[in-house]
Amino acid sequence: MARTNRKQEILQAALDCITEVGVEATTIEMIRDRSGASIGSLYHHFGNRERIIAALYLEGLGGYGAMLEAGLLDSLAPEACVKLFVTGYVDWVAANPAWARFILHNRGRVEAGEMGEQLREYNQQHGQRIAAILRRHREAGAFKAIPGECFVSVVIGPVQDMARNWLAGRSKQPLTEYRELLAQIAWDSVRA
Repeated sequence: MARTNRKQEILQAALDCITEVGVEATTIEMIRDRSGASIGSLYHHFGNRERIIAALYLEGLGGYGAMLEAGLLDSLAPEACVKLFVTGYVDWVAANPAWARFILHNRGRVEAGEMGEQLREYNQQHGQRIAAILRRHREAGAFKAIPGECFVSVVIGPVQDMARNWLAGRSKQPLTEYRELLAQIAWDSVRA
């Protein structure tokens, strides 16, 4: 079996275990049993349980980030860019609820762990790529005068809160039902 496939199987097994029993209760033995990998393979690919958790976090975050960046073309209009932040997030969360739940609840753990620097580097690079695309629209006057560090929070904050409620079972409607409404709210919040 290819190395990448084995790593993916281990990460999926870890996510399944965490979804069933939580992060704290998930053991390396549980991940081994679920993935069918040997302890040696787990340690070879990741080193320890905390690195598996961090790799799982980074993999999920990277999947969403790659999807978002693929859609954010330089030629996209300002409204379409802003709405893509929201619709892309809704689509990713709806398609990956276990991963989304894990990411929403484990950022601090990964940031404080031995792979925290890797997470910070990823976030910085991702943020720079997104900012470069949005800068053109900002300079053209398409957005309100919102500080750059607040912009993404204004756009994505409401949908993240709605996603948390949906993932926790507090929202009775599917998250996708609010996709267009939340995208319009985001655009209305930032457009000039």
